[in-house]
Amino acid sequence: MTQKLIIWTYDWLPEGPRGFVRDLRLRWAAEEAGLPYDVRTIAFEDRATNHLDRQPFGQVPFLTDGDIKIFESGAGLLHLARKSEKLMPRDPIGEAETLQWVIAALNSMEMVTVPWWFLKMSGEHDNGLTDWTDSRLAHLEAVLGQREWLAANSFTVADLLMADVLRVPTVRAHGNRPASEAYVKRMTARPGFRKAYADQMAHFAASDQKRAECR
Repeated sequence: MTQKLIIWTYDWLPEGPRGFVRDLRLRWAAEEAGLPYDVRTIAFEDRATNHLDRQPFGQVPFLTDGDIKIFESGAGLLHLARKSEKLMPRDPIGEAETLQWVIAALNSMEMVTVPWWFLKMSGEHDNGLTDWTDSRLAHLEAVLGQREWLAANSFTVADLLMADVLRVPTVRAHGNRPASEAYVKRMTARPGFRKAYADQMAHFAASDQKRAECR
């Protein structure tokens, strides 16, 4: 019998970040690979202190797989990718291509776009990061204009992660990048994403109802 993975997220969140909490990445990967999983929660109200033994920065998601405990969504995705060729091929070249694009999504793209859109949301529209963001997005647009998938000529965990970085509304609406937009649409039309997204939204909707009943 296959042991179920456990994906941890918050028990509740304000509406703004719903649909973008990064447990969705792990849910999506598990759906694509057909890996059974349960979702468990930690309390949002005391999130900064209530699970530091499992996530030293007080964040979600984190993943448990039997005795294995993993924090950071990227690390969790690579763990899941080792379990299924649907997420990462087993030939050395395909595996290397997938790994490099996973790291690129986290380091070359997300570490630039997140501070940029976060400051933009705070009202600092000209925050000094726009040129850097434009450069990174333009380089990726050139890549996506020439290929359907980032690695191994097929869907991998690298596409899952890159699409999740690019689908943030502020990033998606920035500039004219038709190849990137088409890419996001293809990735988010996949049944695995749609199921993971719907389940996360339903999870937080159910938590709203529970909170209302307790008042």
